[in-house]
This record gives sequence, structure tokens and C-alpha cells, in this order.
Amino acid sequence: MKNICELLNIEYPLIQGGMALIANHLLASAVSNAGGLGLIATGADTPEKIKEEIRLCKKLTPKPFGVNIMLMSPYAKEIAQLVIDEGVKVVTTGAGSPGPFLNAWKKAGIIVIPVVASVALAKRMERSGADAIIVEGTEAGGHIGDLTTMALVPQVVDEVSIPVIAAGGIADKRQVLAAFALGAKGVQVGTAFLASMEAPIHANYKQLILEANDTATIVTGRQAKAPVRVLKNKMAREYLRLAEQGVALEELEKLTLGSLRKAVTQGDLESGSFMAGQVAGMIKEIKPVREIIKDLFDKINDYKNKLEIL
Repeated sequence: MKNICELLNIEYPLIQGGMALIANHLLASAVSNAGGLGLIATGADTPEKIKEEIRLCKKLTPKPFGVNIMLMSPYAKEIAQLVIDEGVKVVTTGAGSPGPFLNAWKKAGIIVIPVVASVALAKRMERSGADAIIVEGTEAGGHIGDLTTMALVPQVVDEVSIPVIAAGGIADKRQVLAAFALGAKGVQVGTAFLASMEAPIHANYKQLILEANDTATIVTGRQAKAPVRVLKNKMAREYLRLAEQGVALEELEKLTLGSLRKAVTQGDLESGSFMAGQVAGMIKEIKPVREIIKDLFDKINDYKNKLEIL
């Protein structure tokens, strides 16, 4: 089994999370230039927008980067072909099965790494030909599953033979070490990069991350079977209040319509959806991407020896 650095031709076994409206060419190129694998997130953007992002990223880094394709996007099919046409080296996927596109991607030499939240899906992705899998626990920000990283990662590791990348709840080297102890070969990091200088989000969003504590996040969307972890604010609390009253899903959707964009671009503290993981409470300063990655891995062997458990 190749390690993640060999598979992806990167210095650190780290993939940046595919955060919709946030993971653009600026953040992706910064992560790749710092030795990880940066990702451009497609979200629900048009193929034309993603083509522009890919080409801008190529201008900013000579190193490998990838594209995260949200398979529920109405443009998923077009973007699946776009990554082939643009020579993208790595694709990660979420919100659906990449099965219909896997053969074409593999034929084009693209490394395919789906995001999964269960053992069953991990095994299915391996059978379909995935090169590795990102196993994401419920601690993560944004759309989540039910199982924790601590419980899910070792169960997946025991059932597949391809590399596992742990995601959810990783913001410092202790958690990186824990991921390796669970059998992961690498980590995916999202929330920590929200507090980077290069993250293209409103200053209010970054400040909320810095002010967060251990109980700063809540999960909305469970009634719609689309749970999302966000920082607590007026909109999130109102959503939960209405959901408990049994308000129709259509009304709940109206409340959240455009809320992520309001958070990212406007910093709307009341109506924005500020997606973040439970590790937000650990993040206390804004740093360059390069420093965040360095802190995650610098002298990690020395730290492991101090723990005296491995």
C-alpha cells in the first residue's frame, strides 16, 4: 500500500477539506504550496466558474491540487468531464456515489478519493476502484454523518485495503497522531484552515472561529436527513426551534436559503450559516496556511515519544 505522500506526490499526508464557497484557488494553492494537497470545492458552482478556478490555481502553484465534486450538484456530470479536460490530478467526492464517473476518471489517470461516513460505503467505494477514501466523523463542520472519527476510522481501516484518510476533529498534532494510531495514513483538515490568512471568508467568520469554545457548534438539518454542523447563532437556533415544533421542511429550507453565502461573503452574524467543526474551540489565532500545516506535523516524532504510548 502506497503512503499518501507517495500517492499524491505531496510533502505532508494532508488534504485540505473541500469547503463549498470557501475552498477556492487562493486557499487550494496556498495548501499545495505549503506541502499538502489543496482542493477546489465545486459546491453548486457552474462548470465555467470551476474551469476559471482550476486555471487560476495552476497559475499560483506548480504542485498537485485537486477538485472536490459535490455529486448532488446539477452540474456534476459536466464537471466530471471538466476535470479530465483540464488535467486535474486528484478528485475527491461527496454527497453521492462517483460510480458513474470512475471509469472515465481512472482512464484519464485521475486519483479518486471519495468521502465516506460508514463502513458499508467505504467497502463499496473500494470495490468501485477508489484509490483511497476520506473517512469523515461527525465532529467535522458542514454536512456530516452520525459516527465519530474515533469510532469510524478504525472500523473502516479493518475492512478495506486502500489508504484511509481521517477527517473530522483534527486541528493539532495530537489529533494527527491519534488518526495515525487509529490506522489512518493521512488526515483531511478543514476548520483549522478557516482561521488562515489565505481563507477567502469574511472577517466576522474568522472572528467567530477564534471566539468559539467547546460547545460552540450545533447540528441543523437532521429532520431533512441532511445534518449540518454550524456555529451557534440566531439563524441556527431559530432553525432548531422551528424543527422541534414540526414546521414543514419547505419552511425550514427558506430559513437557510443562501445562508452559507451570507456567512462567507457578508459575514452576516444573524442569518449566516457558519459551518465549522467541533475543534473550532481549539483555534485561537489567525495564521498563514504554511504555519498551520507546519504546526500539525513539525517534530511530530518527538511529540509521539513524549506521549510514551506508541
